Amino acid sequence: MRVIDLETIRRVVGAREAIEVMREALIAHSRGECDTPMPMHLDIAPEGEAHVKSSYRRGGRHFVVKIATGFPGNAALGLSAGNGAMILFSALTGAPSALLADAGYLTDLRTAAVSALVARELRREDAALGILGTGIQARLQARMHAEVLPLETIRIWGRTPDRLARCVEDLRNALPRIDVAASASPADVAKRARLIVTVTAARAPLLRSGDLLSGTHVSAVGSDAPGKQEVDPEILRRADLLLVDSRSQCERLGEMQHAIDQKARAIELGAFLVSPVPFDRSGVSVCDFTGLGVEDLFIAEHVFHRSQP
Repeated sequence: MRVIDLETIRRVVGAREAIEVMREALIAHSRGECDTPMPMHLDIAPEGEAHVKSSYRRGGRHFVVKIATGFPGNAALGLSAGNGAMILFSALTGAPSALLADAGYLTDLRTAAVSALVARELRREDAALGILGTGIQARLQARMHAEVLPLETIRIWGRTPDRLARCVEDLRNALPRIDVAASASPADVAKRARLIVTVTAARAPLLRSGDLLSGTHVSAVGSDAPGKQEVDPEILRRADLLLVDSRSQCERLGEMQHAIDQKARAIELGAFLVSPVPFDRSGVSVCDFTGLGVEDLFIAEHVFHRSQP
């Protein structure tokens, strides 16, 4: 079994490549080409969590099993809150082909890549981006969206002032041509940006329907387990376009678990990529993300092939 370290992984996959790979993965998912079971979720006392995801594309050379962990208390230890690894197995023999020792990086990368993909495919031209959250994902979301949009300003909100200040400073250094600043509240973010990404572990709504300006798109990323919630369910009910990465996952793990009455009109993202539907762009649009095992499979195979000796 080959071991692919984090340094190699960072070298062989970039932002724009990740966006294109995610597009392929979502389309394959929408066409029913992949066996992607429901994720397994573990709560680890006192406040940690682990997600296990997997997928196999029928006729493919590999299947993947990925473990991603989140331990918020790590910040006090000077450690990253996220970690994990992926294992690619041979679809012919079942033997492990490669361990991707990515420390959770590929999960973070593909998550941000899918959000940026949505902004691109919706033909957004926003100069302002709003972000709720201050972790690694907030940083990656900013950088990924800067790849596909003519961003001039980024406004960020977070619960913890110190973490918010560090996030703002990091992004000012990473994106020196963009005006990055803190916002006092989620509502303030919504006043300053019509493109908003939520990347928190909240369990109660941060954004209210009345906060949103006309023409706003919300990419709801943080809700990926039962009980998590970042947006008011009325935002989903109000949306002129409601996208989901997976209808079955979102109704159990995503924002749609709190607006289950909307599941019949939700459009899976992969299907939208193949055949976009018209919608009122002066209204509100939402994409509910829970993260798919097929995304892990496609990004892992991409790294595996690009890192061949």
